[in-house]
Amino acid sequence: MVEIGIMGVGGRMGRMLVQAVQAAGKSCRLVAASERADSPLIGQDAGEVAGIGAIGVPILSDTGRLFATGRVVIDFTRPEVTLAQLPKAVALGSLLVIGTTGFDAGGRGKIAEAGQQIPIVMAPNFSVGVNLMMRVVADVARVLEESFDIEIIEAHHRHKVDAPSGTALGLGRAVAQAIGRELHEVAVYGREGITGERERQTIGFATVRGGDIVGDHTVLFAGEGERLEVTHRASSRMTFAKGAVRAAIWLAGRKAGLYDMADVLNFDRGGSE
Repeated sequence: MVEIGIMGVGGRMGRMLVQAVQAAGKSCRLVAASERADSPLIGQDAGEVAGIGAIGVPILSDTGRLFATGRVVIDFTRPEVTLAQLPKAVALGSLLVIGTTGFDAGGRGKIAEAGQQIPIVMAPNFSVGVNLMMRVVADVARVLEESFDIEIIEAHHRHKVDAPSGTALGLGRAVAQAIGRELHEVAVYGREGITGERERQTIGFATVRGGDIVGDHTVLFAGEGERLEVTHRASSRMTFAKGAVRAAIWLAGRKAGLYDMADVLNFDRGGSE
């Protein structure tokens, strides 16, 4: 049985993760949960906060205790929180599942360095469907090559703080890699005014924020006389929570390294990667 800790347990995803761990049965159990030191949730039972009743796991402010208690810690917080806690996880030998998005290149580099010392699964999206979508759009891009324009449209709830979403960027990287482009060289993030004609090699991003949209992503391949759209819509955060718990169970017993959901799902790297 894998012992799991959850960081940021009071957030929307944190509460959903508690439910997902409890629903996973005998394969894992929640042993620790944490929130920021000034949170009114400190000391409350994580199960009661998640709406499933008391489970005997009080919410801590001390992340040192979280990492020392939980064999695998799941983190869906914010980049600055993740990076601040990373040295503590390394020092205590914790295993990490990182669902936080919005890291810059420096932040991703620090996580990669930590992955040389501890096992980490990091993914922009833990949905099985989205990870299949990343493979599909890479295959489509490879077949269509230069004859179709590529645009990525994503929509999320009004509370999301980063844009484009980590999933949209992950889709962009998958497509760019498949056709031999570097995403940072060809990405266009929004358009305004007189932009001139679209350059063929660019990959465009459009962002929508509003209401309680859990997460919609579309990769549009637009050609002359036809277009192809590949879309994934998430209707519940439980989709992501279940994937993260699956990753945590998979990670237990792995050697140090930086893994992703393609590893967890045992995708063949010889194809779309």
